[in-house]
Amino acid sequence: MSEKLYLDDLYVGQKFVSGDYALDEAQIIAYAKQFDPQVFHLDPEAAKHTFFQGLAASGWHTASISMRLVTESIPLADGVIGGGMEELAWPQPTRPDDVLHVESEIVEIIPSQSKPNRAMVRVLCHTKNQRGEVLQRFRPKMVSFKKPNI
Repeated sequence: MSEKLYLDDLYVGQKFVSGDYALDEAQIIAYAKQFDPQVFHLDPEAAKHTFFQGLAASGWHTASISMRLVTESIPLADGVIGGGMEELAWPQPTRPDDVLHVESEIVEIIPSQSKPNRAMVRVLCHTKNQRGEVLQRFRPKMVSFKKPNI
């Protein structure tokens, strides 16, 4: 979807599906080295003897990929401006060779009481792998603006 969306274009129940993002072992390890250096994210052999029973991407890595996919699939005219996160859960780990995509649905639009040109848009998002398994569930709030009068 290339058309930029304004608040006036959004409605409760509206759905968006992102493109795919292929994740491999090298990406998982590189992210973990920089941001989440734990053995189950860094060492495929040692990870076999942990809670995850194999290499798993950092939940923050999954969240970062999900953010990219959300910004690509929900083309808000003024960008995806975060107004908070109501829920962030990782029901199961993201693994090497998973191909991720995000399915999003607008669940509520809350007009601003003090600024009539904007609203808070609550969205329910699921990051899924190629088998349709939910790897992450999150509920962001995004600021959206009405189309300017030109």
